[in-house]
Amino acid sequence: MAKRLLIIAHAPSPNTRRLRDAVVEGAGDDAIDDIEVRTLAPLEVTPEEIIAADAVIIGTTENLGYMAGLTKDLFDRCYYPCLEHTEGLAFAFYVRAGLDGTGTRRAIEQITGGLRWRLVQPPLICRGGFDEAFIEQCRELGLTMAASLEAGIV
Repeated sequence: MAKRLLIIAHAPSPNTRRLRDAVVEGAGDDAIDDIEVRTLAPLEVTPEEIIAADAVIIGTTENLGYMAGLTKDLFDRCYYPCLEHTEGLAFAFYVRAGLDGTGTRRAIEQITGGLRWRLVQPPLICRGGFDEAFIEQCRELGLTMAASLEAGIV
């Protein structure tokens, strides 16, 4: 039975959609078998989607030194329904940060810490002006998460 990788990405601009698409491309690499990749925007995610996932990648923008409001809304809606059902859930995240991403990183780590999720890769903070290198970094994030899930490492 295929393992489920849920990618939750807030992608309001062409460049953030490119980052999301790179994560999805990496996760769907031809070398990876038996991984079902599902990609949703934060407003589309239900607690049941998270509970059904074997691993999650969250992508968000940094807005005013914090995660995007829609990403925060996701956590507000899903926190308590997921609390007793997702302990130990493997996750990773990336932030498209015009500043330094510190507030966004801290907030995500605090909320997921309360959920008792396991951060299995260092956060990817895409800082400053848009850099084409962000695309490859996001692709690698998706590939690494999917390969780790397939191998049973996460």
